[in-house]
Amino acid sequence: MVDRDTQRLHDAVLALLPTGHDSPELDRFTALMRDYPSRGGKRVRGRLVLASTAAHGGDVERALTVAAALELFQNWVLVHDDIEDDSEERRGAPALHRSVGVPIALNVGDAMHVYMWDALIALRERADFDADAIRREFLWMIHRTAEGQHLDLTWVAEGRFDIGEEAYLGMVRRKTAAYTVVSPLRLGAHAAGRAPHPDLASIGDRLGAAFQIRDDVLNLLPSEGGAYGKEFAGDLYEGKRTLVLAHALAHAQPDETIEAIERLRPAREARTADDVRWLLDLIERTGSLRYAQARAEALASAALRELESVLADLPGRAAAESLLYGLRDLTNRTT
Repeated sequence: MVDRDTQRLHDAVLALLPTGHDSPELDRFTALMRDYPSRGGKRVRGRLVLASTAAHGGDVERALTVAAALELFQNWVLVHDDIEDDSEERRGAPALHRSVGVPIALNVGDAMHVYMWDALIALRERADFDADAIRREFLWMIHRTAEGQHLDLTWVAEGRFDIGEEAYLGMVRRKTAAYTVVSPLRLGAHAAGRAPHPDLASIGDRLGAAFQIRDDVLNLLPSEGGAYGKEFAGDLYEGKRTLVLAHALAHAQPDETIEAIERLRPAREARTADDVRWLLDLIERTGSLRYAQARAEALASAALRELESVLADLPGRAAAESLLYGLRDLTNRTT
């Protein structure tokens, strides 16, 4: 059953998009924009905005547009990300570019991006919070996300396999942490009319990294791969540089490292199920999944302790407790 906040966010995201058009082809275009948002999802980032708003003493109803705009950001980025990674699935259905082709899917993502900015520009008409601060936060977040995506894509395009733990963490703190934790927490503060605590950046960086590491682990667990909405072992098929892979390559025997790289070097379409099985076996033998999960837990544990201290002085005590619980669950999720 979908809870009330998730349903409200679902409806609010779709409300930012057009519902139809007199032209049959443009009516199809509006339906394509609504495709990814209509596929569901947990609305993690939007829910964090609402929870942070309540913790900072704000009205979640007034923050709903901000949360929905962030969810729309997530959806247009996923359309582009699936193109860039040539992913096969998204939320249990074919990735959009697999259904309509790359040019059309790319344009759909661009259009969703514009509707996101429409919603944010319209906030200027409201006097209940600092709309300029919210737009600046979105700009910071998008810059960081693009930087992280560039690193991720470049490592694959250039055939780089010398990506160690620190480089990986630097990438995910940009690509994932900025829009998954840091900005949702800070947007909630802005929506409540308060200045975000300066430590939210460092705390969110580590929680976002823990979230992404857990995501990487889930992708390689057969019982979970389909359950959390992505293709099982898709990261290996795509040759993603993850903490799991970095650890495996660093701890394999020299001849195994050479063979692993040879199996990972070809483009996705040339990677076989046998290649992926071999890589999964290597990851199991090097204990890389266990290491990555332990690293995620250590990052999350320290960051949550600091966040608890930051939230202690906020007016929304019950909401702050709920926010802490939600973030703890987020970094230890099974789906």
